Amino acid sequence: MGFYDPMKNQTYLNVPAIRYFLEKGAQPTGTVHDILRKAEFKKEFIK
Repeated sequence: MGFYDPMKNQTYLNVPAIRYFLEKGAQPTGTVHDILRKAEFKKEFIK
């Protein structure tokens, strides 16, 4: 799905895969939710 390295402040998100699983009803953890929000991921996918 991606990775987040706080030491280097690097984030990589596999957007198609994330979108696929969120559309299927997956619920992100709190940390993942925050990362998606910071990345300005489409709001209809994160509540």
